[in-house]
Amino acid sequence: MGMETHCGEDGHLSEYLYRPEILQKLDFSKSPATFNPIISAANPGAEWMVVRPLQRADYDKGFLQLLSQLTSTGSITRKQFDERFTQMKISGGHYVTVIEDKRSAKIIAAATLTVEQKFIHNCSLRGRLEDVVVNDTYRGKQLGKLIVVTVSLLAQELGCYKMSLDCKDKLIKFYETLGYKLEPGNSNAMNMRFEEDPS
Repeated sequence: MGMETHCGEDGHLSEYLYRPEILQKLDFSKSPATFNPIISAANPGAEWMVVRPLQRADYDKGFLQLLSQLTSTGSITRKQFDERFTQMKISGGHYVTVIEDKRSAKIIAAATLTVEQKFIHNCSLRGRLEDVVVNDTYRGKQLGKLIVVTVSLLAQELGCYKMSLDCKDKLIKFYETLGYKLEPGNSNAMNMRFEEDPS
């Protein structure tokens, strides 16, 4: 796991969370999703868009503001962001993938694949889709579909035997068009939340 970096148009280096080359190899014909016009991670449909791993520099490109359209992010400092980025990169199993609008240098869509190591299924891997969000002003451009299919195919490429997600009832039809299915007898997501200590 090296220090994969990218030289941006501003000439500054920024470290990737994971190796970006893997996204270029994804075969979108393996997905049941239909795109009109046809797009992929390698060819997202406009020259001003790029699908890539999260970079350390995305703190300045609105990544956290984008996530705040999904849920509460809190007030995260650059130091906290850098520390979490480093922890995710060192521990592995975290594939935060984003779409950037290169014209404005802003992150406009994101999704996270977390990979769990299992003993079951011959010590296999299970993927979980988390934190899917598209900037409000970019909706209707197939970006939600693009980011979900990208991360789903990435899970397959990494050798996951299964990909799971939790979603609101209103999104079930959307995910079904991308190949996800409700499992009979196991279609409820249950959670236990732990509140922060107020002290």
